[in-house]
Amino acid sequence: MSGLQLFWFILIGVLFSGFFFFEGFDFGVGMAVQSLAHTEEEKNQIVQTIGPVWDGNEVWLLTAGGAMFASFPYWYASLFSGYYLILLIILAGLIIRGVSFEFRHRMPEKQKQIWNWTLSVGSFIVPFFFGLMFVSMIQGIPMDADGNVSAHFSDYVNVFSVVGGIAVSLLSYLHGLNYLALKTLGRVRERARNYATFFYWVLYAGLIVFSLLLFLKTDFLVLHPAVTSVLLLVIVLLTVLANLSVVKEKEMRAFLASGLTMVVLVAVIFSGLFPRVMISSTASSNDLLIANASSTPYTLTVMSYLSLTILPFVLAYTAFSYYIFRKRIVSGPVQSEGYK
Repeated sequence: MSGLQLFWFILIGVLFSGFFFFEGFDFGVGMAVQSLAHTEEEKNQIVQTIGPVWDGNEVWLLTAGGAMFASFPYWYASLFSGYYLILLIILAGLIIRGVSFEFRHRMPEKQKQIWNWTLSVGSFIVPFFFGLMFVSMIQGIPMDADGNVSAHFSDYVNVFSVVGGIAVSLLSYLHGLNYLALKTLGRVRERARNYATFFYWVLYAGLIVFSLLLFLKTDFLVLHPAVTSVLLLVIVLLTVLANLSVVKEKEMRAFLASGLTMVVLVAVIFSGLFPRVMISSTASSNDLLIANASSTPYTLTVMSYLSLTILPFVLAYTAFSYYIFRKRIVSGPVQSEGYK
């Protein structure tokens, strides 16, 4: 395995981490439209918190997919062919979610409800099926020596993968609630804090179940016991920090902690996969490795120069856009205030 191959494996992990950090709260906010808001005015307030940024956040996913295609074409081919139906469902969720923003804005008040539902349902579908996909992938999937996947329903949908889907959805929802507490004033802000306080106790139970199944269903704690254990401990500590920050109304700290929880979860998956990119459940000799799944050294070199040149501008633009839209969204005659 070369340094460039390792660099691009880590970079793809970073891109997926950025996707779940930024788009994760988008999904949570989308789910909150129907579960948190009580009036149409509150739903409009919730949607306005992500109105300027939601489409930009999805660029992280496009970039991650494009980087995988260019740097690890064999990984891309096996993953996208083996998980074709699941990725199609994810795409459908992204589509109905995306059009909901525009349609609910242009529809009469009486017809907005259907698009509020599509926004919430689409915002749940995407993180749930991403969790389902990644967790079924780390358990191993029937794959031959050529990278051809021949899986059955139970390979995709099983106890661990469903727990993974629920976990990612719950983490996204809590991340969205913390974002709403940070970005709103009034009843929505208070309700978001109350909901988050309750659901963190649900998450504690979920983390125990997830960690136990990770030990039983994967080889992560056999191949990488120290790294996996430390990362799981970090997830627990970040969850406790986020929970305490919600209780103490330290909203920025709660938001960052919940976002970093999702980043560390991606780190658990990628560190456990290493040095593989796809795990075969039929024979370990069929595993797809970083060393034999990548593009040529020349391709990786050219892409490295391009990415290191463009990435700083993308990050600067992202930071600037969040700075411009940093103020809280107000519903009714309430004055804006700073973050805590």
